[in-house]
Amino acid sequence: MSLVTTPTSQLTTCRQCTGTRVTHITMTLTDGSVVDFASCHTCEHKSWTESGAGLEVSTVLKRAQKIKKAA
Repeated sequence: MSLVTTPTSQLTTCRQCTGTRVTHITMTLTDGSVVDFASCHTCEHKSWTESGAGLEVSTVLKRAQKIKKAA
C-alpha cells in the first residue's frame, strides 16, 4: 500500500506510539513460518509477530537460519 494513496484508517499503526509511518513486511522464514516485521519511522520501534503474537528477535533469527548439511 502506498502511504500517499492509502486512507489513514487502513494504515498499519505502531504498537508503541500509534503512529502511521510504519513499514510492514510479511515474509516466509527458512523454516517455512510466515512472520510480519514492522518498523516505525516515528519512534523507531521494531517488532516481529506471527499470527498476531509477538516474537523475540532471537526466535526469528533461529528460524531464519539455513541449516548446513554435513559433507
